[in-house]
Amino acid sequence: MATSISSDHRQLDYHVICARIFPLVRADASVSIKVLQEATEATYGFKPSYRKVWLAKQKAVAQIYGDWEESYADLPRWILGVTLTMDGSVALLKTSPVRVGDQVDEERVYFHRMFWTFPPCVEAFRHCKPLVSIDGTHLYGKYGGTLLLAIAQDGNSNILPVAFALVEGENAESWSYFLSNLRRHVTPQEGILLISDRHNGIKAALESPDSGWRPPHAYRAFCIRHVAANFALTFKGQDVRRWLVNAAYAKTEAEFDYWFDIMRSENPAMCDWANRMDYEMWTQHKDGGRRYGHMTTNIFECVNSVLKGTRNLPVTSLVKSTYLRLAELFVVRGQTAEAQLGSGQRYSQALMRAIERNLKDARCFTVTVFDRHLLDYTVAETTPTGRFSLGCYRVSLRDRTCDCGHFQALHYPCCHAIACCAQSRLDWATFVDEVYSMSEVFKVYQMSFAPCIPEGLWPPYDGLIVIPDPNMRRARE
Repeated sequence: MATSISSDHRQLDYHVICARIFPLVRADASVSIKVLQEATEATYGFKPSYRKVWLAKQKAVAQIYGDWEESYADLPRWILGVTLTMDGSVALLKTSPVRVGDQVDEERVYFHRMFWTFPPCVEAFRHCKPLVSIDGTHLYGKYGGTLLLAIAQDGNSNILPVAFALVEGENAESWSYFLSNLRRHVTPQEGILLISDRHNGIKAALESPDSGWRPPHAYRAFCIRHVAANFALTFKGQDVRRWLVNAAYAKTEAEFDYWFDIMRSENPAMCDWANRMDYEMWTQHKDGGRRYGHMTTNIFECVNSVLKGTRNLPVTSLVKSTYLRLAELFVVRGQTAEAQLGSGQRYSQALMRAIERNLKDARCFTVTVFDRHLLDYTVAETTPTGRFSLGCYRVSLRDRTCDCGHFQALHYPCCHAIACCAQSRLDWATFVDEVYSMSEVFKVYQMSFAPCIPEGLWPPYDGLIVIPDPNMRRARE
């Protein structure tokens, strides 16, 4: 074919473009439209429109992963297959009626929402930090919608998606659907923290009297990435966002006040804006140690690593991919944790890196014991350890607190607590939260995913045919 097709030549339609970009899409379903436009231009000497290339990509995805419409019809049978493969899997499909005129179609229903999780994810969360992040990300395929995620973190700072939902978008009803199922099936533990953005739909769902997410059963905190993004929409300037983020991350009131005073001197309205939020919702020094140092939802890290490309797939392929990606992830991380445990490592590598830094700093302190039971101390710094050094700190090994804020925020000994342990010949490991132990990290990945039962052995499905809601169609040919 000639390489000089003009911009308005009908010969360069999305079918032709599909043939050109097919290998690229097969290699990476998340490949951007911009990259595909450039590849087409390199071949034909013309850069086609975004819409043409987008349509071509959807056709290529359908050829690789299955027809977009048929994928919805395949979903109920996949649910039967996965529940047969792994007993205890939760896959809840919610549909809505198809109306033709004033009649209800008795053979077909529209896909509305779906929630799913797997037994290894439920077991894993029991051994992760007692917090869960939730967020949503748009689907990029032929049909729109939103993928909602619940993300946990193990004691080695690895993120792990533990529950999923496909919904029509982010609203009070869809968030209530997701959060009620998340609480019921995955995160029933008392006192856990939920990190999210400030979406009104999330607020309404959490505050429902029967949600199970209200204190003291569970607590909420805001993702500082979302808070800072909203802040930057109102207040412009190179440094203003950084000031707010630094205030949020501060582990002591003194450090928080330092950054807040800068904001107040620059523009008092900045502090007024921030003060409309309760401090325990967005600042680390007031969070009661529930964050374990985590200030964001980790949605971008999760999508770009564990779930890369899934948002571009037909619905059944998307749901299947979560099972297969997690199965692979559990094998890799489980093998790594088992090897580290077998080699005698007592704590996670992330914890040990932090402890090594604290051990180094602890050499420069003067420690005074104030309790014959060796529980209360003061620690004087001979050399300041940071910009916001107080000079002298009170440490309580009984309460696991220090005036520096790190001990209670992160749940392992800060440099001042380690100095106290050294002074009294105590083992600093006694004061490390169990979640950081390698035995606990291994338990996160100890349960394996079962190999998928071949589709030919799945039970038959004789229910109503599931079809996509035409209102969710993103583009027309």
